[in-house]
Amino acid sequence: MSTRIDDKFAALKKEGRAAMMTFVTAGDPDHETSLKIIQGLPKAGADIIELGMPFTDPMADGPAIQAGGLRALANGATMKKTLALLKAFRTEDKTTPVVLMGYYNPIYVYGVPKFLIDAKAAGADGLIVVDLPPEEDEELCIPAMQAGLNFIRLTTPTTDDKRAPAVFKNTSGFVYYVSVLGVTGTKAPDLKSVAANVKRLKKHTSLPICVGFGVKTAEQASAIAKVADGVVVGSALVSAVERSLNKQGKPTAHTPKAVQKVVAEIALGVRK
Repeated sequence: MSTRIDDKFAALKKEGRAAMMTFVTAGDPDHETSLKIIQGLPKAGADIIELGMPFTDPMADGPAIQAGGLRALANGATMKKTLALLKAFRTEDKTTPVVLMGYYNPIYVYGVPKFLIDAKAAGADGLIVVDLPPEEDEELCIPAMQAGLNFIRLTTPTTDDKRAPAVFKNTSGFVYYVSVLGVTGTKAPDLKSVAANVKRLKKHTSLPICVGFGVKTAEQASAIAKVADGVVVGSALVSAVERSLNKQGKPTAHTPKAVQKVVAEIALGVRK
């Protein structure tokens, strides 16, 4: 049975272009504004939405996304509210794939069986859980797949040919290629390295490979879209949220538009 993610990539293949994927943190800068932000993402050019589950210790995230998570938590974000946000989004949008992205701790605390039931009911299509390796597949990956959710794995420049089969074994939906070593949003991707590694990893999987970490401009997105199946933009959007806040750190009427403007600009690069 195909998911919204599978259907989206099939449609994009017919169009002959890569996916524009956007990451925003649930509840950043507050619940109401966050909903307006994600509601506007598809119209701005997002094909797939990654919705960050706020966590106090996001080890793979750079300063921008860390700050976004802290803003969300300070304004009362919880896993329950994150799922409520997604459910509210689904009342208007039944087709845009949404992937919940984050760390295992909040899911574990919520309770894996309950989380999978509630995430599916809210309208989630897949999960990216940064700190669960293939060796822990029984913990969440396999139950998630049995619940009808895609489990999307991260690969990096250090995922060699020996490691790749284990990484891809229970992966579905797409593969997220982390283009730089280190945390999000701190370095620009090396396009030659990205092209070579995407080509190499495609020998191990027929799944779409999407590239993220450090993509901030339409030019970067355009170059990556020529060698990968999707381009992920995150820190640039979370930074746009931060820049739009007033002196008291509160959102303004301009906040959703500020994020959507960046999405629209970078989406043009993906569609070139």
